[in-house]
Amino acid sequence: MIDATRLGFDPFLGWPVLWIVVALAALAWLGYLFLRGKAWATRGLALTLLAAALSNPSLVQEEREPLPSVAAVILDRSESMEFGDRESAASAAFANLKAQLDADPSLEVRVLESDPGDDGTHLYGALEGLMADVPRDRIAGAVFITDGQIHDLPKPEDDDRHIGPLHGLIVGDPDRGDRRVTIVDAPDFGIVGETANLVIRVDDPEGDDVDVTVSVNGEMTEKLRVTPGEDTSLPIEIERRGENVIVVETPPGRQELTLANNRTATTLSGVRDRLRVLLVTGKPNQAGRVWRDLLKSDPSVDLVHFTILRPPYKTDYTPTEELALIAFPTEELFEDKLKEFDLIIFDQYERRGVITQSYLANMARYVADGGALLIAAGEPFAGPGSLARSPLASVLPAAPTGNIYTGDFTPELTEAGKRHTVTMPLEGRKWGGWMRYIDANAVAGDVLMSGPDGKPLLIVDRVGKGRVGMLMSDQIWLWARGHDGGGPFAELIRRVVHWMMKEPELEERKLSLVAEGDTARVELRTLLDTAPPLTIETPEGSLMEPDWREQAPGQFVAEAPIDQLGLYRAEAGGLEAVALNGPANPKEYADLQSTTEVLAPLARETGGNVFRLNEAGTNLPDIRRVGNRGTASGGTWLGLRERGAYAVRSSSSQPLLPGILAAIGLVALLLLAWRREGK
Repeated sequence: MIDATRLGFDPFLGWPVLWIVVALAALAWLGYLFLRGKAWATRGLALTLLAAALSNPSLVQEEREPLPSVAAVILDRSESMEFGDRESAASAAFANLKAQLDADPSLEVRVLESDPGDDGTHLYGALEGLMADVPRDRIAGAVFITDGQIHDLPKPEDDDRHIGPLHGLIVGDPDRGDRRVTIVDAPDFGIVGETANLVIRVDDPEGDDVDVTVSVNGEMTEKLRVTPGEDTSLPIEIERRGENVIVVETPPGRQELTLANNRTATTLSGVRDRLRVLLVTGKPNQAGRVWRDLLKSDPSVDLVHFTILRPPYKTDYTPTEELALIAFPTEELFEDKLKEFDLIIFDQYERRGVITQSYLANMARYVADGGALLIAAGEPFAGPGSLARSPLASVLPAAPTGNIYTGDFTPELTEAGKRHTVTMPLEGRKWGGWMRYIDANAVAGDVLMSGPDGKPLLIVDRVGKGRVGMLMSDQIWLWARGHDGGGPFAELIRRVVHWMMKEPELEERKLSLVAEGDTARVELRTLLDTAPPLTIETPEGSLMEPDWREQAPGQFVAEAPIDQLGLYRAEAGGLEAVALNGPANPKEYADLQSTTEVLAPLARETGGNVFRLNEAGTNLPDIRRVGNRGTASGGTWLGLRERGAYAVRSSSSQPLLPGILAAIGLVALLLLAWRREGK
């Protein structure tokens, strides 16, 4: 305990009223002086005595207990501290610094480690929380032990109430560089079939041009060279509706702290504007109206429908203008505007010279380049004019045998059809029968429905970038008319078309990856009975091979523990999936270089300094206690302020101007003033 004496004031009227009284008395005295009053000095003394008496001065004797000043030490535990020798150097410096501070009995030391799971290094927020209950007049200062990459520092000029003096002990090799790629700007959505601009940036201390690989939905689309430090615009073609995952990668550089920021990703939602469909009906038939009604019922479909009524070889002497027919625009459709269509449907088409072999070859290339083709086979498909005897045969998954089956049969789902996303929801329903089947052998693709004797009825296949579907019967219109109880005509055709349009939810072979928190979950959908081996690549490039667990026929799931932010990649049987754990561009990986430049301005503003430590973290600056004012650091030392705070345990006071003495003095001065004025 410390005994102390001080002069205290406790105004009878309160400080606001006292200051008003003093101001009025001063004005009155000035007026008296202006009027040349004779007793101006005496009256001035009287007014001063009055003000002193009203302030109630006293001599206060206190028993004080000194309070220790409070210093904070914040240890950076963010992910960027895991590179090189940073973590070990920081731990050694932390232990040494804390031991020195604990040896000072006049100092209370508070320590805190930052949250390693945060997106970014938030040390100043941690400091404010740690010192929230400490009065500012007791704060001796704070020390950050970090690599210098701090993301929540306030601007030095924003506030003069920063906690300080603030010092930084910086670990890490300042000459160690790191290559990183970031997505500067990415649109949220785009129109399917069009392009969207993605802006990327590569930062590399080496400065040489860098190779960048861009993939969309697991398929590499572009490889280019970019200049580090410059924003580069990349046109990305949106290939499907729904979520499109875009991954941008750069190879390792000569200097690398981590590979986690050499790969980044973003998602872009594809929106289909209109579905442009070309329907070619080979001859008038009962299914033609059903096809047209189905396609026209969807407002998002732009339908171009041609029915060939008069083949070129037909002998008819009626003038063309009287037939009210138009010539089939083959060149315009199959040469100029072929790629503008999303889907082409041939309904019972027979080669009769209307569409030439060269145009059919164009159509085969159209499919291989990403187009979609649906064949509704009729009797002509089994004859010499079959599309299977044209250049289009190279993309067809079934070949006709030349036989036509007539007689009742009921379509059924195959084992593959019970697993395929197109037909799986249709299982268990009662279907009506059909009466004609075009016999064919499946040569590629997946058979989803079967006809008589298990023959392939509905076959779908992937050809290059495009897709093909074949229905080996012209009787599906019976379902639309309700014959024999009908069947899911509209639902089946819509699902087939959506699969051909590459709708993500209808992918029958799909690998999905979700990385959240500390677990990566992978799901596989396949037509096979067993799942291929699974490999998960971490952001750092290491591999994990978790085992599959079967949930249902053709559906498998696997889980693996993860402990890093960044982009994970899963691969199984040629399928790929990527997922981000955390934000697309984590702040922790935005800049990994050890630096003093981020913390130095705020440290200087608060009177502190920033010091760089060696690889072992042993070259700590000297620690000194300094006064309440002035700089608290030097070239080789850091200072913590000695605040001199205390708590009063007991006190007593003795009035210096009792009321009776003040009254006697005031009366005496007034009498003296009146006497002088009376002379």
